[in-house]
Amino acid sequence: MMERLLSAAWVMAIIATLGSLSFSEILGYIPCELCWYQRILMYPLAVMLGVAVFRGERQVVWYALPLAVPGMLLAGYHYLYQKLPVLQQATECTGTVSCSDQSAQWLGFVTIPLLSFTAFLFITVALLIVALRKK
Repeated sequence: MMERLLSAAWVMAIIATLGSLSFSEILGYIPCELCWYQRILMYPLAVMLGVAVFRGERQVVWYALPLAVPGMLLAGYHYLYQKLPVLQQATECTGTVSCSDQSAQWLGFVTIPLLSFTAFLFITVALLIVALRKK
């Protein structure tokens, strides 16, 4: 079961990485500053978790959680930043694209930061379960 959870976390990291690359390289969306930080935290997870899956290493949890948890918190903040004008007034996004931009939105509430948050949340929960379970 632990191997399946690590594999699922790895697949989620791959999907998130390929998704973000598709948004920018295929669809032409320019990542905002907060999106870049999320990418910096997600991309190594795709490699790190992949190596752990193939080597059968559960210790990766202690190296991956310090990327997944801040990524989840950052993506959650980014989503709230998009949806709450009070956050936009309190801080300023300084990239070429505004962090409050919601040009990619589905069903009226699903934005790229929400997709990122979901991926980081899934990875974090899977890693925590692996960490808390005995062999």
